[in-house]
Amino acid sequence: MPERRKKKWSAEVTANSDALDLEPNVFTKSSAAEIAKSLKHSAEASDRRKSSAFRSAMSMLTLYINRAGRNLSPRRKQTFDAAKGKLRDLFGRKG
Repeated sequence: MPERRKKKWSAEVTANSDALDLEPNVFTKSSAAEIAKSLKHSAEASDRRKSSAFRSAMSMLTLYINRAGRNLSPRRKQTFDAAKGKLRDLFGRKG
């Protein structure tokens, strides 16, 4: 009988985070603007987050980038880095 692969904790956090209820497939969206808008909406709608909406959204994006990092193509990495900038813009933050 083949050994069952353990679920990665980052997938568990992304799916069941106490900070945000993410829109399904948010990290598969093709544009940085779509990813940022979805994260902003999720963060603002959450009543379980422990910090500001901006920090929660940025933390979830950073977690995903760090955990998926070496498996991301350079193009996807660029998209996620651009999503950080878009997220800052949406929240009126400088960066």
